[in-house]
Amino acid sequence: MEKHPFTCSISQLAKALDITTRTIRFYEEKGLITPDRTPGNQRIYTRKNRARLKLILRGKRFGFSLDEIAEMIGMADTDLTEIDQIQKSLVFGDKKLEQIRQRRQELDLLEEEILATRQTLITRIEQLKEKE
Repeated sequence: MEKHPFTCSISQLAKALDITTRTIRFYEEKGLITPDRTPGNQRIYTRKNRARLKLILRGKRFGFSLDEIAEMIGMADTDLTEIDQIQKSLVFGDKKLEQIRQRRQELDLLEEEILATRQTLITRIEQLKEKE
């Protein structure tokens, strides 16, 4: 087993990242992280595992799917170069930005429609009150 200056248990890592141990196991099952194992088969997490988990959590926070995150950071058994990771992240980031821009346009249109309807209703109330 390769020696790392920093290792921790699954519970220590979960606490450090404010996530559950189940979440960490889930990402392991998906092949996104691969912890080392002790002779007793306990998971031991390295700085690299922690860094990958932080990237996964950031990707989720930004709305990326696990498949997109896996492609951006490379699967646990694939060594992408940093350039490859950055290029993939840029492609996915650009797609996400376009989705956000499209949603923003749709929301702007919806807001305009709601405001127009609101004004129509206010005007109608005023007309009805004048007739009383």
